[in-house]
Amino acid sequence: MLADVVIGLQHGDEAKGKVTHHLCKSGEYTHVLRYNGGCNAGHTIYHEGRKFITHHIPAGVFYGIKSVIGSGCVVNKEQFFKEIGELEEGGVNTKGLIFIAENTHVITDAHLEEDGKDTKIGTTKRGNGPAYRDKYSRDGLLAKDDPDLAEYTLNLYEEFHEYEEVKILCEGAQGFELDIDWGDYPFVTSSHCTTAGALLNAIPPSWIRNVWGVGKIYETYVGAKKFEPEQPVFSRMRDLGEEYGATTGRPRQCNWLDVTRLIRAIKVNDVTHVVLNKMDILRQLNAWKVLIGGETVNLGNEDQARLVITRALELGVPHKVKVFFSDQKDKI
Repeated sequence: MLADVVIGLQHGDEAKGKVTHHLCKSGEYTHVLRYNGGCNAGHTIYHEGRKFITHHIPAGVFYGIKSVIGSGCVVNKEQFFKEIGELEEGGVNTKGLIFIAENTHVITDAHLEEDGKDTKIGTTKRGNGPAYRDKYSRDGLLAKDDPDLAEYTLNLYEEFHEYEEVKILCEGAQGFELDIDWGDYPFVTSSHCTTAGALLNAIPPSWIRNVWGVGKIYETYVGAKKFEPEQPVFSRMRDLGEEYGATTGRPRQCNWLDVTRLIRAIKVNDVTHVVLNKMDILRQLNAWKVLIGGETVNLGNEDQARLVITRALELGVPHKVKVFFSDQKDKI
């Protein structure tokens, strides 16, 4: 029995879906598990020359792997069935592959209506926050009790612990800097975006083998707080990087990679592999800067940037971390 975890190290939108999709190519996993969040997530995946955006469905479905929406998630059934239809129309077989943990909570029309009135933190207005609130106030609706979803449900304990040996790839949503406990409260999401969040889905700690932490070579954020410095370079960065939300279409605020906070995220989540995406964007900008201790540091060129970041992680993280710098949309 083993489990690998894919988590976001920043504010979401780091290409966790891409990394999960890439890891699925190995053929070693029996399950891919979405372990937190709901349809506020937007994972962009390029598969066999086509672009897909998934909000609920785990990336394992593209390779015929059993794909489970875990108990740490909340599910919007209208979006759930819409995604299945879009995948089928795109040539992806979903029959017998997509499941929902029976104790996953359902987003209702009342949740959507309430979340649509948010003006405080800039949510995606997908009903997640109210659904999680009702979950913890013992007033929610379980997937197994919804007649439209019941046929898709399974028991996570039975699935992972009572049958054949399993190898699970846990696909996280949002990012560490949005975690309900570790983010910049109240500008956070409603779920657990950490490695520990995966464990809430019947995953024993001893099963964890690798933790893949995903970020970008710069940072982005969507929400109500001020994040982007008033400098022209960030507008260019946004356009070159196509930094518009996969869920809402809202423009993402941009900033330089914060190496100090990256180290914090790696240490708290016991990350073993780091993937920093979108190297090609800074290459086009010819601007290689990072934040260290809150100060902007000009690294001069790409080689120096790779060296400084790798060295900073070697010095700042007490365990060995393998770092990948990626400039492609469909692979690490």
